[in-house]
Amino acid sequence: MHSGMVLIWIGALLIVAGIVLAAGQVLWKGRLSDPHRMGSTEGGATLEPRERARSLHPKHHWPSIALVALGIVLMLAEAAV
Repeated sequence: MHSGMVLIWIGALLIVAGIVLAAGQVLWKGRLSDPHRMGSTEGGATLEPRERARSLHPKHHWPSIALVALGIVLMLAEAAV
């Protein structure tokens, strides 16, 4: 396999790993809503939070952002050659 293709595959895998890591961090935070809460206007449980989501801050997701950025750099470096 050509070494350029190896860099592209590594870059793609880093991008996917960064996205999976970011999604996993959000999902591992805990429950998305409280199914026993009965106070919504619609009468049922909802997945919408009461306040703004603080878990989607770049400060909390810098490892996943770094993985995606490194993957993009590897892919662009090979595309420029």
